[in-house]
Amino acid sequence: MEMDPSENVLGGALAPCSTQPLTGFFRDGHCNTCAADQGSHTVCAVMTEEFLAYSKYVGNDLSTPRPEFRFPGLKPGDHWCLCASRFLQAHDEGCAPRVNLAATHARALEVVPMDVLEACALSES
Repeated sequence: MEMDPSENVLGGALAPCSTQPLTGFFRDGHCNTCAADQGSHTVCAVMTEEFLAYSKYVGNDLSTPRPEFRFPGLKPGDHWCLCASRFLQAHDEGCAPRVNLAATHARALEVVPMDVLEACALSES
């Protein structure tokens, strides 16, 4: 799997999203992606209780630990590389989490418009 260039939506170098918990399609702490990443795990988001409940409701339980996949389960405040389409779906439903633009991969723009990302941006992004 050849990784796409590590560029963020702002046109700069992709910043880390999280190492605690370790996130990313490549589990490298960044929202890096490649052609094999069919879910486009490119949006660096800060989990909220509301988003975690929504994600579980629509069939993707991110809060329950899954040790067999080395997944600790997420809690509010954790940063995580979300699938771009799930982020957009949550936005359309009014429960999108905040986004770290510097750590969100440029490929997210293939799914999520920049104005949507900017509207959800952390103030320190």
